[in-house]
Amino acid sequence: MSIEQWTLVDQYIVDALVPPDAALDAALAASEAAGLPGINVSPNQGKLLHLLARLRGSSSILEVGTLGGYSSIWLARALKPGGKLVTLELSERHAQVARENLRRAGLAETVDVRVGSALELLPALAQEKRAPFDFVFIDADKQNVPSYFDWAVKLSASGSVIVVDNTVRRGAVADPSTTDANVKGVQGLHERLRNHRGIDATTIQTVGSKGYDGFTLAIVA
Repeated sequence: MSIEQWTLVDQYIVDALVPPDAALDAALAASEAAGLPGINVSPNQGKLLHLLARLRGSSSILEVGTLGGYSSIWLARALKPGGKLVTLELSERHAQVARENLRRAGLAETVDVRVGSALELLPALAQEKRAPFDFVFIDADKQNVPSYFDWAVKLSASGSVIVVDNTVRRGAVADPSTTDANVKGVQGLHERLRNHRGIDATTIQTVGSKGYDGFTLAIVA
């Protein structure tokens, strides 16, 4: 099997189960035109996030890593009426693209795009004394994933769902001798989960148009 075959299967799934969507297509096109890296979730992965957030009955969602807002659109559309999504992005340029994509999708009032280091923005969120988030999606730099996850737990409540993307790293997560900072970050996440009594979690390997990787799904007890 090869990435070409995985991509063909992804396309088959998308054609069958992910209807064409002008706002999502425009978000991808605008992100590419702006020179953003093509590291957004695939359409079928976006649909999975949407379904998981709906299953949770989410009124409040936190996203760490906005990029061009493609996954933000998927998640925001899963919110209950009146719900809100807060998304954190390091790059002001990326955030500008995301805001325009969200505006085009009719979600400018639903999504709060905040710019800065997530390790500074997350403590600030905690100081706001807001209601816990029902759903958290973490898709940012992997070195800091353990810390992002810790904050996600603090900002959640019993039953909240946390999804962390890119946690298999082409299988390198199982390499104990790695010196790659990104791999060590996701290994640190797994060590957190191994020893965390208040979290029930699993990690799933995936293949597809984005290659070989995986995601971690956790529920706060």
